[in-house]
Amino acid sequence: MNKRAKMILLTTAGATGLLVGGVQAANAATVTAKAGDTVSGLAKQYGSTVDAIEKANNINSYTHLIFAGQSYNVPDSASQQAATTQQNTTTQAASQQTQNQQVAQVQQQATQAQAQQAAPAQQTQTQQTTSSGSDASAKAWIANKESGGSYSAQNGQYVGKYQLSSSYLNGDYSAANQERVANNYVTSRYGSWTGAQSFWQANGWY
Repeated sequence: MNKRAKMILLTTAGATGLLVGGVQAANAATVTAKAGDTVSGLAKQYGSTVDAIEKANNINSYTHLIFAGQSYNVPDSASQQAATTQQNTTTQAASQQTQNQQVAQVQQQATQAQAQQAAPAQQTQTQQTTSSGSDASAKAWIANKESGGSYSAQNGQYVGKYQLSSSYLNGDYSAANQERVANNYVTSRYGSWTGAQSFWQANGWY
């Protein structure tokens, strides 16, 4: 064999386990190119592909140049399949990670939206509770001022716990009727017991 011809030297057993493009090639071949060899020719001769050979050896995919006397890894169909499988696995893993991140982001946005929706309701409830407490205090304050809190108190035409006119009570002096009439009277005239208290403090009556 003429050494100047730089014939192709092929090893298969020794190439087992060789890393090709980041993937372990089970049956890759190492080929020493001779003058006149091309990537496409090597691919055809060894059942590989141009793309696989170029990737395995970092060959420029535009010029496709290889050099006589230089050794090249030629992946066979098994190693190409392994490379494709790993690439697909990597792509799927990246896609799943992106999907998980999107799901987490949507859940976070939903949680924030729920919190924002709940805030006004909680604020309104707090305001209502505070208002209710203020009204109850104002009502008790007026009752104490008017009658000492007694449903049976009477002062001329004014009767009961809130010293309402007997005409307002329409002859029914029961505690339930006194409460109902007093609430209606205060709501229609002052809007609330707090408003009635403010008026009482300014005028000495309500």
